[in-house]
Amino acid sequence: MDTHYLYLAINIGSVFVPFLASFYPKHAFYKHWKSYFIANSIVALFFIVWDMIFTHIGVWGFNYNYLLGIKIYNLPIEEIMFFFFIPYSSTFIWYSMLYLVKKCPLENYHKAITTFLLGFSFVVAIINYERFYTFYTSLFFFIFLAVIYWKKVNMGYIYFGYIITLLPFLIVNGILTGSWIDEPVVWYNNNENLGKRIATIPVEDAFYGFVMVAATIVLFQSIEKKPLLAR
Repeated sequence: MDTHYLYLAINIGSVFVPFLASFYPKHAFYKHWKSYFIANSIVALFFIVWDMIFTHIGVWGFNYNYLLGIKIYNLPIEEIMFFFFIPYSSTFIWYSMLYLVKKCPLENYHKAITTFLLGFSFVVAIINYERFYTFYTSLFFFIFLAVIYWKKVNMGYIYFGYIITLLPFLIVNGILTGSWIDEPVVWYNNNENLGKRIATIPVEDAFYGFVMVAATIVLFQSIEKKPLLAR
């Protein structure tokens, strides 16, 4: 069995159903592609640069037994694809929730959630300033939420959508970091994180993923400049 297609297959598998469902006529996501891909590209660029730096200094790395071997600087092409495919799938789930869930369960709680997460991320960053992955993930998480709080962005559906997204997100990351194969596709230097894992996934990944997805959605909405669903 040729394992060099594993990460590629994971990327394609994660976006296949959301891509097809984007053409659902009653709530067609494809009609918003222009605004979405502008937002996604801006956020992806930030994460790609971050990824390149952390790969260079050994915070994490890749097992080329499960990759095509094509690189852009020091990142495998599959890792670049990750920053486009995963946000697409996650944003599609959020967009679907706008249609499927008429009243957001977190509508009255999103401000309190943001306030709590602001304090939490600040404390985690301060305590773990020597751990690169923990510190910078907490720092960017804090900065993003501070901007959200200042701009008074309604985060209800974004929080709710991300909760729904966590299961497939953790499945994808679980495969990438799992020990069910000889070596994980993506490895982490535990000296640079808390060493706490959700199964095989560093707990920081949940917050890393949130910033990536939520920033894409917020920027997407800002570019769109009109409600994505009339209520």
